[in-house]
Amino acid sequence: MKQFTSLKDISMLRLVRILTLITALFTASCSTTERVHPDKAKDTVGAPKYIFYFIGDGMGMAQVKIADAVLEDGQFLHMTTMPVSGMASTHAEDRYITGSAAAGTALATGHKTTIGTIAKNGSRSTDLKTMAEMARDKGMRVGIVSSVSIDHATPACFYAHANSRDMYAEIAVQMASSGFDYFGGGYARADLDRGKPLGKLVKTMQDSGYAVIQGWEELYKAVPGGKYWAFASYDGSGALPYAIDRAPDNLTLADFTKHGIRLLDNDRGFFLMVEGGKIDWASHANDAATTAHEVIDFDLAIAEALEFYRSHPDETLIVVTADHECGGLALGYAARGYESDLRILGHQKLSAQAFSEKVSRWAERKNVGFSMALDSVKTYFGLGSVQLDSALALTSEEKTALKQAYTASMNGDNSDGHAYGQGDPLTMSLKKLLSHKAGVGWTTNVHTALPVPVFAIGQGAQEFCGVYDNTDIAKRIIRVANLSP
Repeated sequence: MKQFTSLKDISMLRLVRILTLITALFTASCSTTERVHPDKAKDTVGAPKYIFYFIGDGMGMAQVKIADAVLEDGQFLHMTTMPVSGMASTHAEDRYITGSAAAGTALATGHKTTIGTIAKNGSRSTDLKTMAEMARDKGMRVGIVSSVSIDHATPACFYAHANSRDMYAEIAVQMASSGFDYFGGGYARADLDRGKPLGKLVKTMQDSGYAVIQGWEELYKAVPGGKYWAFASYDGSGALPYAIDRAPDNLTLADFTKHGIRLLDNDRGFFLMVEGGKIDWASHANDAATTAHEVIDFDLAIAEALEFYRSHPDETLIVVTADHECGGLALGYAARGYESDLRILGHQKLSAQAFSEKVSRWAERKNVGFSMALDSVKTYFGLGSVQLDSALALTSEEKTALKQAYTASMNGDNSDGHAYGQGDPLTMSLKKLLSHKAGVGWTTNVHTALPVPVFAIGQGAQEFCGVYDNTDIAKRIIRVANLSP
């Protein structure tokens, strides 16, 4: 174990000791199946032939619960039906509150690293072999899917090695040399210039034997046995639209997962990593309703894996976790005491980002007065629609505050909203007001050090019961699946 010397390091050491104690207590009651240390070579079960690894970026237990709260009656989150659950700490090698690159590296390789580092050791002197590369070398087919750009930190940690997550060009080109069979979801940020595709990476992928396909028709026509990079409509950063904003005919994370399974399925087995990347983005923006919809969208991708599992229960392992929590989401708000009504978040009909884009157009065209703005607020956030729910009523004080925010937005005062997608003053006020009426609080617009949930089902799933470090998730998958580092 690393020797901690600073006050911050001592606090981290205390956390590790506490987690170790909790692990001992939790494990004793969690499962009656014999458990094996993640580094130990002995197998307790046969190796799974099909491995699914789902990572909800920024998804803490509060994000899971808030998604569950906005589901319709009779609906449920598939991840929470899994028979095995655990909890994982997330700190990086050099910082208590981690980032997606360091956390993704831990989840992909079983090793801690420093902030911003992609699948390399902390000093960035040595590449760390990822479990996806191990699966490839074992003869399994490999797929990587994400709702954000395919060269973003989390997916990159499974196929690339780079000193910095910001080295998008160097990361993206490693897709072509990875030998992996399927990349799906977002486009590549490295191949965009002001949101427009350059096409250089497309040619590189094609020259390396990949069929580059876009949209429903091409994805449906793709046949097993080839290598594919598949993507759909994307925003200026290469990411898929937020689920709450998505057009009905757009491909979803679940679609890319479903077709990934179809294209990867073979007698040697496969490894498929799927990231719900925009849970993190919505949490950075403190947009509670959009966060809930992103978790639900991620869960629908998990449902595709569970459907496959039901046909191959003795050969499949599914593990669901997160790289870190984001936003310090609290299911409670001081001004409401013990009262909450999370379901009113379901009245929000578009992301705060999309609404802020509308407000920007209002400010540019100067054609929307405050009364018209309130009509839009009612339509898209439900605020003021007492016929829907009395909790959505606006007090005179709240209307005054919204008018002040509206005026600031019309005057172009967005100085506080550029970081982490917070938006203009009116949009910031609306999402905060809806959260508070629902009884939801946010403590930050960045990551936190909260432990994250782990859910598992299938062959070897019992190994994921308890409380442990995020590196242990990777170590246990590697051991259970008989992957060779």
